[in-house]
Amino acid sequence: MRTAHRTCPLCEAVCGLRLTLDDTGHVTSVKGDPDDPFSRGFICPKGASLGRLDEDPDRLRVPMIRTGETWREVSWQEAFRAVEEGLSAVIGTHGRSALAVYVGNPNAHSMAGALYGGPLIRALGTRNVFSASTVDQMPKHVSCGLMFGDPMAIAVPDLDRTDHLLMLGANPLESNGSLCTAPDFPGRLKALRARGGRLVVVDPRRTRTAALADEHLFIRPGTDAYLLFGIVHTLLAEDLTSVGVEANGLEEVRRLAKDFAPEAVAPVCGVPADRIAGLARELAAARTAAVYARIGTCTAEFGTVAQWLVDVVNILTGNFDRPGGVMFAKPATENGRRTRPYTTGRWHSRVRNLPEANGELPVATLADEIETPGEGQIRGLVMVAGNPVLSAPGGPRLDQAFRDLDFMVCVDPYLNETTRHANVILPPPRTTQSPHYDLTLLSFAVRNYARFSPPVLPLEPGRPSEAEILARLAMIASGQGADADPAALDELILDRMLARAVETPGSPAEGMDPAELRASLDGGSGAERRLDAMLRLGPYGLSLAALLDAPHGIDLGPLEPRLAEILRTASGKVELAPARLVEDVERLRDRLEVPPAEMVLIGRRHLRSNNSWLHNVEPLVGGSNRCTLQINPDDVRRLGLDGKAVVRSAAGELVVPLEPTDTIMPGVVSLPHGWGHAGSAQPVAAEHAGVNANTLTDDSVVDVPSGNAVFNGVPVTLGRV
Repeated sequence: MRTAHRTCPLCEAVCGLRLTLDDTGHVTSVKGDPDDPFSRGFICPKGASLGRLDEDPDRLRVPMIRTGETWREVSWQEAFRAVEEGLSAVIGTHGRSALAVYVGNPNAHSMAGALYGGPLIRALGTRNVFSASTVDQMPKHVSCGLMFGDPMAIAVPDLDRTDHLLMLGANPLESNGSLCTAPDFPGRLKALRARGGRLVVVDPRRTRTAALADEHLFIRPGTDAYLLFGIVHTLLAEDLTSVGVEANGLEEVRRLAKDFAPEAVAPVCGVPADRIAGLARELAAARTAAVYARIGTCTAEFGTVAQWLVDVVNILTGNFDRPGGVMFAKPATENGRRTRPYTTGRWHSRVRNLPEANGELPVATLADEIETPGEGQIRGLVMVAGNPVLSAPGGPRLDQAFRDLDFMVCVDPYLNETTRHANVILPPPRTTQSPHYDLTLLSFAVRNYARFSPPVLPLEPGRPSEAEILARLAMIASGQGADADPAALDELILDRMLARAVETPGSPAEGMDPAELRASLDGGSGAERRLDAMLRLGPYGLSLAALLDAPHGIDLGPLEPRLAEILRTASGKVELAPARLVEDVERLRDRLEVPPAEMVLIGRRHLRSNNSWLHNVEPLVGGSNRCTLQINPDDVRRLGLDGKAVVRSAAGELVVPLEPTDTIMPGVVSLPHGWGHAGSAQPVAAEHAGVNANTLTDDSVVDVPSGNAVFNGVPVTLGRV
């Protein structure tokens, strides 16, 4: 037996794990690492099942090529040559504008995905870039980009020091946190209350998080922006503001808020007017306070306005960029932020004219771009760790559209609902065979921290790493062929990084010889050497060697005020009233008079699930992790339902088992996403198939400023089967 330590890659909590392996490399146990200074031994059911996921017998281990409906295993060389042939045929016939790429959620949990996703996209040379960001978090990126000049400048609640936390549309006791990296989120919330703090949760469901809170307020799905505007109105009308940052647009915010008094918004959002005003007064009176809102507020028709108003409230109450309020992490690999002003709409989608945001187009229009003939029609697709047939709006439509592509290559460990349409599947190695560093998630940590996990087990002879797979795809896409050396890509990127660093004033490498700096780098692969360079050039002067000497991770201290370092607006000030968002407030105001739908659909999280990629692990399915439609018992009686119901929307219909519960407010039903595995090649997932919630989501409806899909507040009707 031997013990290995690594970071869990299955959600955003970045918990430290302690793995025990026998002499065959089999993982015999997974426990929390008590010596990790950030997670301190916390572990959830997903992390505890890492060994079962890693050794899943249904996981692909060699490349697969499809001919008709028949799959066959092939060598890596044959697979890469098939990719070269397929991409070259699309480019030669239709041009690079006919290529597209989709980057799925697991890339945020992968060192290789973070390091090679950008180079792959640039090598493809197309503007048809799609990702899971527009089914999840794009409203937050757009609002932060417009307010602070950087879409990655996302302030997180200072959980360990705040006295008052208002949480909307988030359920971290089951999600473990999102855009807020906080291992043991439940413990941190309990500690907040134990020290005399107050937790208020606003959610259409009485979730596990809401049950823990001091107060839970039901809210009609999709109306968070109205509630937040009611808070802003009260803060300004009652002179409860304490703005502590340099900002433009305060008077414009005051003008906009006049139409959203608590009395005006209460009938829309379902929260009493006096309670809306009370929330504002409590935030203003608290010694420190933070407002945190997540996926339930992002995946709504006014997601970007809601995310903007979250930071407006934090700023108005004097809780922005200060201990106990909301603050910016300082990751160890940060070495220079964006320099050009942030904007959206630099290009638009071909069919629906939807604007680009963060260099990508809304996944809600991916099917349009595949189905609609004409110049630029998508004919070839590169899919990296994504399953949009189950995760994107209008999933069944994408299921059909993917069948019509000329060529599709997927980097994925499973033959699933999306990859079954590929011509070539390139499976990455097991988690225990891969190095890990959270390049993305530590940018949103509630405490500064760094931890590197070397591979626990070696790769099989001839088996490429995930980094090499992505690098070779980039080399093929750039026209260098299947036989090009992928190490050349790493060297090119390193040369550019070091050359820029030695010429940047204030850089740790300013004035150094790039060749000497390059020679000093450690790492057994190009990916590790790139990480070493990023650490050395980062704000703490760390190195890969230092992290290897600290296998439990390094605590880099609490968050500190750093808004001046973060701001990248043209004015050098926070923009409280960006024109793009002011424009969308008009749309929000117009909806005040529109009667709400009688019944609406929302999604939900399960503690033992993460989108669609953990449903083939036996310990993680069954029990409470079920694909049922939660519904209030009053609605069951009112509609005369029993056992199952037909749920219909503008997009489609499903027959779903009912789960009556008073934890969900009347007029709302909830269906978890990521299911719909009927006929899957994954036997455990097929046995617990569930239904695809995105049969009901309408890909024609998006949050206008960001293009994000709308999954919450979807109008539906219910009937007897």
